[in-house]
Amino acid sequence: MADLAGKTVIVTGGGRGLGRAMVFGLAEAGANVCAAAHIEDDLKSVDEEARDLRLPGQIIGQLADLRDARACQAVIDQTRDAFGPIYGLVNNAGLTFTYIAPGRYRQGYSKKFYELTDEIVQNVIDTNFVAADRMARLITPYMIAHGAGCIVNVTTMLKTMTKSTSSPYGPSKAALENASEIWVKDLEGTGVRVNILNPGGAANTPGFTTPEDRELSSKAVGGLVEAYKMKAPICWLMSEEASEITGMRYDAGPWDETKDPGVEAKRIGSPLGLTLKPRD
Repeated sequence: MADLAGKTVIVTGGGRGLGRAMVFGLAEAGANVCAAAHIEDDLKSVDEEARDLRLPGQIIGQLADLRDARACQAVIDQTRDAFGPIYGLVNNAGLTFTYIAPGRYRQGYSKKFYELTDEIVQNVIDTNFVAADRMARLITPYMIAHGAGCIVNVTTMLKTMTKSTSSPYGPSKAALENASEIWVKDLEGTGVRVNILNPGGAANTPGFTTPEDRELSSKAVGGLVEAYKMKAPICWLMSEEASEITGMRYDAGPWDETKDPGVEAKRIGSPLGLTLKPRD
């Protein structure tokens, strides 16, 4: 595991699933972490587990609906007040198929784009893309001022973005993929890096609440991936070893955490670019 002592990282959607796994993985490596989440019970659970584990890094929770610009700023302010300069941002918060069509998802299919309400489309876009974009815009000036920083965006597999019934989830993630590529170019020479880390399949998280959910998800592109698989790659991306790595895309599923992370990164990683030939 990388040594992240002294580094501060914000993880959105940090109360459960992939985000929670990354919060604890980063704290295990010594980082101080703010877990931002919109469900209070999830944050209480994170706090209780953190107290029991007594990890090298500290964890604080921040209740926030990131669709609200004031909530995004509050997450950044509270993190800086608690830990000082922020080194990393993990844009992980997102609404998925279990939000878009929960009942239908369990029956084996989701909704066509023309069956969706304005509310569903707006909430997915606002959470998956607008909030991530806003968090990055708010935090990047602080990173530039310190000459270093790392933004990691969690999107999805390219095939998932364009498969039938993937709207508006797929378009929201495609927007974040495209934005990531632009941010890399805009941040050239600043010391601030941007990369993408995905599970590489359907994440086995609390969003899949029934055995039927998990059975369906195991048939998804990339299969079913356990949340802990995100720990090793996110810690490596936030480490000094990866301080020159930017504009890359990684899937956590095939990452072997027992091997050298630099070697695994070279084996798995590919450059960002939606215009390139799909890699998955």
